Amino acid sequence: MVARLLLRAWPRGPAVGPGPLCRPLSAGSGSGEYLQRSIVPTMHYQDSLPSFFPGCLFLNLKTPLRDTSVHRSLSWMMASSGPWFDMYLSARDSIVLNFNPFVAFIPDPKSEYNDQLTRATNMTVSAIRFLKTLRAGLLEPEVFHLNPAKSDTDTFKRLIRFVPSSLSWYGAYLVNAYPLDMSQYFRLFNSTRLPKPIRDELFTNEKARHLLVLRKGHFYVFDVLDQDGNIVGASEIQAHLKYILSDSSPAPEFPLAYLTTENRDVWAELRQKLASGGNEESLRKVDSAVFCLCLDDFPIKDLVHLSHNMLHGDGANRWFDKSFNLIIAKDGTAAIHFEHAWGDGVAVLRFLNEVFKDSTQAPAVTPQSQPARTDSSVAVQKLNFKLNDALKTGISTAKEKFDATVKTLTVDLIQFQRGGKEFLKKQKLSPDSVAQLAFQMAFLRQYGQTVATYESCSTAAFKHGRTETIRPASIFTKRCSQAFVREPSKHSAGELQQMMTECSTYHSQLTKEAAMGQGFDRHLFALRYLAAAKGIALPELYLDPAYGQINHNILSTSTLNSPVVNIGGFAPVVPDGFGIGYAVHDNWIGCNVSSYPGRNAREFLQCVEKALEDIFDAIEGKCIKT
Repeated sequence: MVARLLLRAWPRGPAVGPGPLCRPLSAGSGSGEYLQRSIVPTMHYQDSLPSFFPGCLFLNLKTPLRDTSVHRSLSWMMASSGPWFDMYLSARDSIVLNFNPFVAFIPDPKSEYNDQLTRATNMTVSAIRFLKTLRAGLLEPEVFHLNPAKSDTDTFKRLIRFVPSSLSWYGAYLVNAYPLDMSQYFRLFNSTRLPKPIRDELFTNEKARHLLVLRKGHFYVFDVLDQDGNIVGASEIQAHLKYILSDSSPAPEFPLAYLTTENRDVWAELRQKLASGGNEESLRKVDSAVFCLCLDDFPIKDLVHLSHNMLHGDGANRWFDKSFNLIIAKDGTAAIHFEHAWGDGVAVLRFLNEVFKDSTQAPAVTPQSQPARTDSSVAVQKLNFKLNDALKTGISTAKEKFDATVKTLTVDLIQFQRGGKEFLKKQKLSPDSVAQLAFQMAFLRQYGQTVATYESCSTAAFKHGRTETIRPASIFTKRCSQAFVREPSKHSAGELQQMMTECSTYHSQLTKEAAMGQGFDRHLFALRYLAAAKGIALPELYLDPAYGQINHNILSTSTLNSPVVNIGGFAPVVPDGFGIGYAVHDNWIGCNVSSYPGRNAREFLQCVEKALEDIFDAIEGKCIKT
């Protein structure tokens, strides 16, 4: 269970320290084969990134693990991401709802470009441009600039490119620039999580040149790169997608994609039967495709429908094992649904930002563009799978379980329009701390208590860094929440403001510690992993009920900020929990909440809205209404 709780990994930028990990959109994108041509090689900083070693907690832990050899092993382990991959890949639960999140794009600002065929073509071409730019080393390195006037300049870039990779990070550090880990990026493309007994595997084949397209549960492949590695003409890609969209074949009676929603051991066994039954070549094409494009045959009704569709859909038109699915609905609504084992939101957000920018500012086709006159019936291959009775039964069983599970999931949203980042920063309050305080207040109002809360924080400032946990529930948020919810009349606006300032200061400290490797969750994870690997009995700490309680994260939260993101979301990590995806924008706050039976997402959101109203009233010196 602990593994599941630690896997929610959305990028979140520290309020202090190396700063937000959501980079601004890069300059220099344009049409052609590449998005940009960075003069600094993409991986220039990778060799000199600092290794991740969390905190000083180890030195204070009086456990059987505290000896020199174990200390060396722990240092090595925390500097690598192997144990983290093990945790993901060893999990046997279905990856749908339990692990995979989604992030939705805003619409193309030019409404006519939201036509499904037009947007699918443009986003596909931009995604392949990203692939080519990344592999050519021309994608700008991921760097957070604390002083852009010094470090985000052509002069600095011309100088730093001549600094050896083994020293380049230090050169950036001297001008307050912090390069980020980019080791996950290669898994974006041509990658799939393969189900295996006990532990899955990540598969990547960078030589493959074809795209996988799913529509109505059917599988299609066609080349998007030619034999020389050049991008196939946009009008040809448009023609092939138009051909797929015009296929009038009824949905298959046994949609194969349901198998990717199964328990991983069950899916591993069924996949072996599938491969041995004459489908090995078709599976290879699915696994090695550059990515999966999912074309849905219906428009999106509203934001709740969007969340359900992009988070799980009907199960038949997604290949949940692919590194990511680019989903485009009939009305052009687009989102990325990604498998979480290979990487975290930092890489996905960079990809999402660049694809949106390129596809809207340098679109490969227009609504008036005519598809190429080419024989798509030859270029496009429809994959046909041979299914025996055991596989048909497996698919039917998977569908039944999937349908039953998603029916229990409730999703709801609010958009708080009274203010956002700009207003809160003027009050010298961390916008993230205000959102987290609102969640604490909401749960206290709804259920009369405070509970364990998880907020993910990227550690991409370190080599192979993944995530650390921010623990937003504190004595400060508890005291402040009780003042607002239970006894508002006993406190003046000034006193409430002072308590909010204390919450903000402490939350910023926690955020900095987590981002800089000073949190405790990953450290305790490492010790536990090491104890298991060495056959050492677990220290009593791990058996303490308090440890179990803090890792039963009823409030699992994650934030993602980008001007091109509409909403994002994920399911709760425990049956009695809430999955809270949120974003504090310049002038409003968005919150997307999911729950299972036993919790009520709608009521929780009403309490969140009430909490935000109270917080803003207190900031403005108004009386708090009970």
